[in-house]
Amino acid sequence: MSMLQFFIAVDVTVVNIALPSIGADLGVQGHSLTWVVVGYTITGGGLLMLGGRLGDLLGRRRTLLVGTTLFGAASLLAGLAQSFPILVVARLLQGAGEAVALPAAMATIVLLFPEGPRRSRALSVWAAVASCGLVLGFALSGIITAHLGWRWIFLISVPFILVVIVAALVLVPADRSASRERARVDLPGALLLTVCPLLFVYAAIEAGEPATNPWVSVAALVGAVLAAVGFVQVESRSPDPLVPMTFFADRARLRANLTTMLLSGALSTSFLLFTFYLQDRLGMGPLGAGLTMLPLAVALISASVLVPRLLGRWGARACVLVGHAAAAGAMAVIALVATLGGGVAWLLPAMLLIAAGMGFGIVGLQYIAVSGTTDQDAGIASGVQRAADQLGGAAGVAIYIGLGFAPALHAGDPFVIATVLAVIGLIAGAVVISRSPSTAAGQPQAG
Repeated sequence: MSMLQFFIAVDVTVVNIALPSIGADLGVQGHSLTWVVVGYTITGGGLLMLGGRLGDLLGRRRTLLVGTTLFGAASLLAGLAQSFPILVVARLLQGAGEAVALPAAMATIVLLFPEGPRRSRALSVWAAVASCGLVLGFALSGIITAHLGWRWIFLISVPFILVVIVAALVLVPADRSASRERARVDLPGALLLTVCPLLFVYAAIEAGEPATNPWVSVAALVGAVLAAVGFVQVESRSPDPLVPMTFFADRARLRANLTTMLLSGALSTSFLLFTFYLQDRLGMGPLGAGLTMLPLAVALISASVLVPRLLGRWGARACVLVGHAAAAGAMAVIALVATLGGGVAWLLPAMLLIAAGMGFGIVGLQYIAVSGTTDQDAGIASGVQRAADQLGGAAGVAIYIGLGFAPALHAGDPFVIATVLAVIGLIAGAVVISRSPSTAAGQPQAG
């Protein structure tokens, strides 16, 4: 299960350093490359809640095998893709495989290890592997792209995915007969939750393309709004909705998820800005760019150790505000470095601030988002928070990078425009979360 988690986590960040190489090989430039990043996270976040329900309906072992097989096949397709559209489709399918496999994998761990120290150790390994995958994705991308080519950032996971499939067949107990009355699939809700951000991202990216008819972007944006309205209507009428409307009655939880989307959008944007500056502005190769990102990786690990200790002292809201301030400071540094033409060393403060923003902000928001939950809604709260994280990151990249790196819309420095847009989003997130009560670990949170 942890091997699967590792490669799924790696695929979130491994493409960042390889983007310039992918663009050069497939003849794609500028902000269109963001599809390689956001395609994965949109389907992963949009179909996540559906994946959890499929595990209840079809059985966790079957769902795990289906999702893992889809992820592995999509990885193979991405590595063999001869055109950019095929690569984007492969990334969409990878995200769908993640959405189906991960809930089943985590549920398998929970069921196989009894509550107590054994389960705690198992979940600790699971969480540590996920963090390592996200962090190592940067370095692995540079090393693999430099020595083997960008295609191998996808192909290298295929044999390991085969190991996961075989191991699941051998080690995971067979499913009991699943009751169709126990869980029903809200397929319309899942499709609308995925179509809405897809259309929104398409509108943002295509708006900056000089050859695109502006009405195409307008039509896509209108479609995204209609999909969002349709999702609310479907969920309010469904007998077994993905997200019950009563879930949003808790205003603190709603604010936490909205803030998560805004913060994740800025953090995901920063990763691409680092990549573009190192390779496009400074002319570094993928290996050098990947190794240059290692301070960010080390700082992220350090933050993951430090923040839980401070959460109980400062309160979750204070940690979130610190995270927003750190992320905004990082954006200011990136804009300053891009304007003055600084070297690699100038980006180090920005990397450390991004690590602080991710450590303090995301952990604090996760705590607020699940505070006050019960056995009946804890799974929904966790799933919604994870979906908000992924979909927010995809939407942020589409808006900030898509509009910032769009010469058809402005003549300004793309790094400055992108960072200004991200800071506006961070300020909005800070305002939203500041209205939540200060919550310390172990203290209940009012709705």
